[in-house]
This record gives sequence, C-alpha cells and structure tokens, in this order.
Amino acid sequence: MEGRSALVTGSGRGIGLEIARRLASEGARVVVNDLDQAPADETVALVREEGGIAVPCIGSVTDPAFAERVVATAVDAFGGIDIIVNNAGYTWDAILQRTTDQQWDAMLDLHVTAPFRILRAAQPVIAAAAKTEIAQTGSARCRKVVNISSVAGLSGNPGQAAYGAAKAGVTGLTKTIAKEWGRYNVTVNAVAFGLIQTRLTSALGDGGEIEIDGNRVRVGVNDQVLESAKRLIPLGRAGTPAEAAAAVVLLCLPESDYITGETLVCGGGWNG
Repeated sequence: MEGRSALVTGSGRGIGLEIARRLASEGARVVVNDLDQAPADETVALVREEGGIAVPCIGSVTDPAFAERVVATAVDAFGGIDIIVNNAGYTWDAILQRTTDQQWDAMLDLHVTAPFRILRAAQPVIAAAAKTEIAQTGSARCRKVVNISSVAGLSGNPGQAAYGAAKAGVTGLTKTIAKEWGRYNVTVNAVAFGLIQTRLTSALGDGGEIEIDGNRVRVGVNDQVLESAKRLIPLGRAGTPAEAAAAVVLLCLPESDYITGETLVCGGGWNG
C-alpha cells in the first residue's frame, strides 16, 4: 500500500487504532479520527513512532459537517483518498420496549448515516481520480472501502434492535455502493465482527460509561451473555482488536482486488 492514503474513522482506540497501525505498517498514509483530541493524537504519535505517516481529524462522524471535513483533510494532507474504513461505532442497548427514539436514531445516525455521508463526500474525489487515471493510462487503480458491520446485523441479538437494524443497513449500503462504484475500480466490502474484546464488550460494570453527544452510555455485556457467546464460538474465545483489524486489512490489500459487495464475518467461526 506504499503511497496510498487511508481514512479510518474511530481510530483513536480499540479496533480502529489497530486498523490504522496495520494500514500504516503496510505503507499507507492514514487520517486518524476520534471524538477526542487526546486518543487521536496518541494514535498518530504511535503510527509515527512505528515509521508510518498519519494526521488527525477530530470530531463526531454524526456531525453533518464532518464528512466534508474529513475528506478535505485526506485531500489536503495526502492528495486524495485510496482507502476508506467506516469503523466508528458503539452500542446503546435495550430490549425493544425500553428502546427510546433517541437510542434508535443514535444507532442509525452513527452506523448508517455517517458512512453514507462520508462516501457521498468522497465520491467526487474518487471519481475524478479514477477518470484521470483512465485517461492517462487506460485503467484506474483499485481503491477500497470497508464498512464495519456486526453479527448482530446478520442474525440479530437480544437487546440490540437498534444496533442490529443499523448494522443490517450497513450490508445494504455496502452492496449498493459496490455496484455503483465498480466503474471507478473501487471494491466495497463489509466486515461483520463477532465477539471482539474491547471496552465495549467488557463484562458489564468493567466497561464503565462513555459520553456521546452529551449522553452517558453504559457499555459492557452481561457476564452470562459473554460466557454463553464464548461457548458458542468454535475457537473458544473472543477475538482481539489486532485480529479484527487484520480482517479489515485483508480487504484493503491488492490480493482482494476482485472481491466486492461481500460481507466477511470475523467471529472465530460464530456468526451470531
């Protein structure tokens, strides 16, 4: 990926941080995004310490102005966009009758609307680059989009009506853009994570709370649910953030240039 530019949302912590590191280790220059300045700066510093190139772009992906700004950051810093990873996300769980409109809207805004806006903002940049390359060399180089889904969007999960619906929406968005952007030689795929060990999937009470747009959201998973999930996973354990990132990088490498419109499950053999 030497000389390629990558935009990774939610890359200040957890899986996103590992995705940024892995892409940079393969030669990509990375735009790092987080809600907060400190985690983004830490990821940028880590990438640079490891010999990579990265710049920060702070802000919430749900801000209507964010998409244009993050695309402009990539263009200004690196001259274009070759890889987009729509990774930013969190869960806000409740059984159906206790799910508020605010929770429902938050999950769809974050997991479906935000990636849609980023892809829409990136389209003119990618289309112009592809057309120029075709005019000059007869073909456009392969660019990559990886959207992050979940097994909850494939098979459902109790307590995650909003999250599951949003992640199912990611599949529809992915398949549609794959058909629209094939003419630009862009592959568009999704990775559906199973149980990956992050602060969002820690034992309930250990994960604490996160503040999103002024809302305090309790994160973590019930102990019994965690143990049950582990028993159902053929590999017998949760995945690590590094393993989750590796699945994303697989779909960014040249070896995947003829794979598009697909959803890869990274769940240790468990699909929900």
